[in-house]
Amino acid sequence: MLERAAITLLFGLLSLSSLSQIQRVKSNNKSVTLFAVNKRPVTVDEFIYLYKKNHHDAQKDFTKEKINEYLDLFVNFKLKVEEARSRGLDTTHVFLKEFNGYKDELRKPYLPDAKVIDSLVKLTYARMQEEVNASHILVALKPDASPGDTLKAYTKITDLRDKILSGADFGKMATEFSDDPSAKVNKGNLGYFTAMQMVYPFESAAFETKVGSISAPVRTRFGYHIIKVTNRRAARGEVEVSHIMIRTGSAKENEKVKNTIFTVYDQLQAGVSWDELCNSYSEDASTKESGGRLRPFGTGGMSTVPEFERIAFDLQNPGDISDPFQTQYGWHIMRLERKIPLASFEEVSPALKTRVARDERTELSKQTLQIRLRKEFGFTENVIVKAKVFALADTNLVKGKWNPPSLANEGKEVLFSVKGKGYPVKDFFNYVEANQRISTLSPEKYLDLLYQQFIDSIILKLVEARIIEQHPEYRYLLQEYYEGILLFDVMEKEVWSKASQDSVGQQTYYAAHKTDYATGERARVVFYSANTNGFRDPLKQLIEAGNEGKLEDFTSRHKIKVETGYFKKDERAVLQKVPWANGVYPAENNGIYYLAWLKDILPPGPMSFEEARPAVISDYQTFLEKNWVDQLKKKYSVKINEKGKQYILQQLQVQG
Repeated sequence: MLERAAITLLFGLLSLSSLSQIQRVKSNNKSVTLFAVNKRPVTVDEFIYLYKKNHHDAQKDFTKEKINEYLDLFVNFKLKVEEARSRGLDTTHVFLKEFNGYKDELRKPYLPDAKVIDSLVKLTYARMQEEVNASHILVALKPDASPGDTLKAYTKITDLRDKILSGADFGKMATEFSDDPSAKVNKGNLGYFTAMQMVYPFESAAFETKVGSISAPVRTRFGYHIIKVTNRRAARGEVEVSHIMIRTGSAKENEKVKNTIFTVYDQLQAGVSWDELCNSYSEDASTKESGGRLRPFGTGGMSTVPEFERIAFDLQNPGDISDPFQTQYGWHIMRLERKIPLASFEEVSPALKTRVARDERTELSKQTLQIRLRKEFGFTENVIVKAKVFALADTNLVKGKWNPPSLANEGKEVLFSVKGKGYPVKDFFNYVEANQRISTLSPEKYLDLLYQQFIDSIILKLVEARIIEQHPEYRYLLQEYYEGILLFDVMEKEVWSKASQDSVGQQTYYAAHKTDYATGERARVVFYSANTNGFRDPLKQLIEAGNEGKLEDFTSRHKIKVETGYFKKDERAVLQKVPWANGVYPAENNGIYYLAWLKDILPPGPMSFEEARPAVISDYQTFLEKNWVDQLKKKYSVKINEKGKQYILQQLQVQG
């Protein structure tokens, strides 16, 4: 049976990666009808688009004969789709789920979101060219804080900023007032960082603030910040180093450890192998046997051990060895393996796009886009009606069991309008009933989430309508998937299932066409094969003893491959290595060990039904399909416009 994917390809359904290859067809509301099936028109534009997309050999494919042949197939295709549509197959839950899934993927390259992510990737890469040194003061605030708490936090951070601008020391104010615990030690200084290392609003504020300046208050999920930028430098990329470490602490005497590390250093200077000394002395169990080699890291990659990061980047040439130095973990000697500059945009773009798509910056940018689209499509809200609706939210909603009350006339009240069209309360309630799920949010917040999603779903439809208008290839692509799924479903019901399950029909067809299944001499064979040859003698004994139960158990336990069928001698290399007679024979081919059991040698002539059955099913499918298409041609009128036909011949033959 053909798979669904094969059917979609039959009429050229494209993968997303080939969208760029689509030849643009100009939109023309008055496009000439090529033919109509049951009064449903098919335009010359659609036919020309599909033909060009599915035929690439201009010399061979763009002839009058080929075009007419494809036209006949295309008419049959549309007949089948019309039958599927008349049966309501495009209204089932299964169909809608599958089609909408395809639609969501096909639409992505055309949505404003795609441009947002592309621009964010470019902006992020541009920021990755630079590293910023900054300090901050945090006034902590929960993301869902009340308006009163939010105002209180904002007032506090603003007051702190005013005092600093009036001359107060930033570090002293951070130590005293910042809610970041580390400020007590580092006076708010975060060191150097680059893009994708801080939450997005903080990153943006830092990169947009001049050296020596204090940012305006910036809100993140942690609260309000003010940021002082103290320096900027070109990005240093990544560095890869190896180290030998001897730990301190746990009652170890620091002086003794220090003496040991300097002894190791002296031996390195005297020419003793780095790997040998690392294996003998290093107490970093995860790296000592691999020469102490660490994964590459960039700025901020060793933020918990800043001395380690500083010395790693200070080393200049591969092979350079540092003096012994101490961190909170112990004493180290470091060797530079390589410096890795920031890769080109083309190299990092795919991975960076994935990171950006999952990052907070994308969500925030989508919210900005959402606001813009609502403004663009004239979204207006009825605040009074909305308040009445939201007052109805209760705990049943977050349990996924909310039954919206019957509001009589109130249900007809307009909740909001988009492009001048009003959407009543009852439409929103229907949406809530269909989409509510168990949630950990409060009833009011969850209802607001559903409300925003409802608005977005309506605007998305308007955006899609605009995409279809501006991009004819997207309209054709959607139609191809829509019709391709319908074709699969109706063919499954009318042809494939019938042909594979109707054993009586198969035998009747075989009896009427027996001469079509004649063949030469062949054998009925069972092949047993494995990578080792130990199975053959015991298996041969079981076959000759006729013990089928033990035979099946043996092949299963020893994971022996079994293949049964009818084969001519020249169809398998193994058969040319064994006698052409009934019996059980060992053989070997390309490192695989076989036991070939030739059960019968059959003379030339008609194949038995069992032997011919795979071919019979295939031919029976073709027979059923032809009869079905003939019935559809009687059921639905097909009218071809001769002017339209001459037009496509002219256009496509010019192409050739």
